[in-house]
Amino acid sequence: MTKFIGTGVALITPFKEDLTVDFEALERLIELNVKNGTEYLVISGTTGESVTITAEEKQEIVNFIIKTNNGRLPLVLGIGGNNTASIIKEIEATDLSHIDAILSVSPYYSKPTQEGIYQHFKAIASVSPKPIIIYNVPGRTSSNMSPETTIRLANDFENIIAVKEAGNNVHQYLELLRTKPKDFLVLSGDDDLALGVALAGGSGVISVIGQALPKEFTEMIRLGIAGKAKEAYDIHFKLMPLTNLIFSENNPAGIKAVLKALNVSHSYVRLPLVEATEDLKKNIKKALTELGKS
Repeated sequence: MTKFIGTGVALITPFKEDLTVDFEALERLIELNVKNGTEYLVISGTTGESVTITAEEKQEIVNFIIKTNNGRLPLVLGIGGNNTASIIKEIEATDLSHIDAILSVSPYYSKPTQEGIYQHFKAIASVSPKPIIIYNVPGRTSSNMSPETTIRLANDFENIIAVKEAGNNVHQYLELLRTKPKDFLVLSGDDDLALGVALAGGSGVISVIGQALPKEFTEMIRLGIAGKAKEAYDIHFKLMPLTNLIFSENNPAGIKAVLKALNVSHSYVRLPLVEATEDLKKNIKKALTELGKS
């Protein structure tokens, strides 16, 4: 699935002051990424505040992105959770004709065993008409999907094409890269480790910071995939301060503060999240200035 090699971005959901969806800002964000090298767009992930978006809003957002994107970039839609039966129903009820793949997070809160995780994704793979990117993010799920489980799924189901690995664990990345089937994609879900993963043989990243600085970030990942370490790390080191800042309090509050400073969208988030503190906003503006972005 070469369309998912490179940089995908986990889009925020911009809000107005009344916390309704800001579709004008969403259009600006899409155009920024389409025109500056992003390879694909990811809708309704963690960064999109999917857990506080209603089903009706989710459909409106998907329809708007499909229309605005107009076939220019591949689209990945987040459909995941810890109720396997509900996920299956959502997949079966959703029009996926304009969607290129599904991103499905490993079950959270329930803390299933590795066998439970395997059976969960087996059930999803059996009904999905689209390729699946499985998503491991133990910092949010409180349950790590082991490399052995990921590779077992990759070997057993042709439509499970990739993993978004966000365990922030270098050893786990390397074990996935060492044991994966040839055509299976290992995608970084950790912006700070994405370049190292690309240089080690990974296929790219689903990024948070990339949506704000798509030109620089996509170039870094392309250089990494090409094995051009020095050139890639030159960019990485420039981006490091800002990348670290956006995760220092909460995601997506940090990236929303960046996009506010760049005049792309507002920084509003829905409870239980709160906006970045004034100190963080000040430090973000300083980092952007040093990058020549404000």
